Amino acid sequence: MTSDAPEITDISTRLDTVAAATTRLLGAVSGLHDVDVVEPSPLPGWTRGHVLAHLSRNADSLVNLLLWARTGIETPQYASTFLREADIEAGAPRPLREQLEDLTAASERWLALARVMPPERWESTVRNRKGGEITATQVVWMRLLEIEIHHVDLNVGYAPADWPADFVARLLPQAVADTVAAEGAGFTLTATDTGYTGTVGAPSTTITGPAASLAAWLIGRSPGTDLTGDLPNLSAWK
Repeated sequence: MTSDAPEITDISTRLDTVAAATTRLLGAVSGLHDVDVVEPSPLPGWTRGHVLAHLSRNADSLVNLLLWARTGIETPQYASTFLREADIEAGAPRPLREQLEDLTAASERWLALARVMPPERWESTVRNRKGGEITATQVVWMRLLEIEIHHVDLNVGYAPADWPADFVARLLPQAVADTVAAEGAGFTLTATDTGYTGTVGAPSTTITGPAASLAAWLIGRSPGTDLTGDLPNLSAWK
């Protein structure tokens, strides 16, 4: 999923939002046990440990992007796709205590660096792991996406319906813009709780439901059983 560009103003408030989401995540993780870490997550081929290891290494990768923006010295988000995947595999089987300590430390490193970013450096251009050019402001949204969506992937009782309204209001139109429907099928989405309406392709059907449910379906985090309408197959992102 791509990341749209937030305004540079009020970065502190945006970082507070990330901090609050991180606190919720860490609280949920602290309630797990070692046996829970090795259980499958909803993501194919990934245990909860994979999700936790990914969240930790993602924080470090976004530290790299903030350092790039701050110093002007190119620092890739990940050294390589191979090393990104290897780090996740290596970190997945660790016991809960190590997972929690790692995730806490990595999250704090990222947030601490973001808090002291010179205001003018938020306008700096960097590249994400897929090579797309983004501004440093977008790194804040990238981290929030990872935290909120993968919190759901941990399958610990946190569901799309628990996502904050402000997060859903931004996620849903972005998910609509990023969605590629299979076989050219198009549809209109209408959120029954917020009034949001969006269109994918040449609409042939209308799908309705709560905004969070619509977003979760679009990004592959829900089968859409709580939605109304003919749901086409989608190329879901991971």
